[in-house]
Amino acid sequence: MAHTYANLLTHVIFSTKDRKPLIIPALHDDLLAYVGGIVRELGGALKAASARPDHVHLLCSLPPTVATADALRVVKTNSSRWVHRTRHDPGFDWQIGYGAFSVSHSLAPAVVRYIRDQEKHHRRVTFQGEFLAFLEKHGIAYDERYLWS
Repeated sequence: MAHTYANLLTHVIFSTKDRKPLIIPALHDDLLAYVGGIVRELGGALKAASARPDHVHLLCSLPPTVATADALRVVKTNSSRWVHRTRHDPGFDWQIGYGAFSVSHSLAPAVVRYIRDQEKHHRRVTFQGEFLAFLEKHGIAYDERYLWS
């Protein structure tokens, strides 16, 4: 086959360092726009994004030439640096690690709705409860002693 064809959708979740409420309303929209720009620079597309005060949800389409780990290293490093420089907030940082969950094309609309409904969703469920549910739903083994550090 002469060309590569891929539709690699990933639902990504990562939190602020120590899950501190660092994503304030004045930062929210600009931060998500900046993250979208980083994803585009990597050759991908940000299909949906939402941020709560202590974490972010992204639905990304990345090209097959970019590993998820590399993309998230760039997204997290550059967005944190951007907050430091433009908002003069040297205390802003992301937690080490992330969750990345593959999404089929047929389920993408449901994931977009889920990401857009984060405010309503988190009236009932904490970030920790949500993240544990994702790990269990996707059959990912974890040791809770190391999960939140």
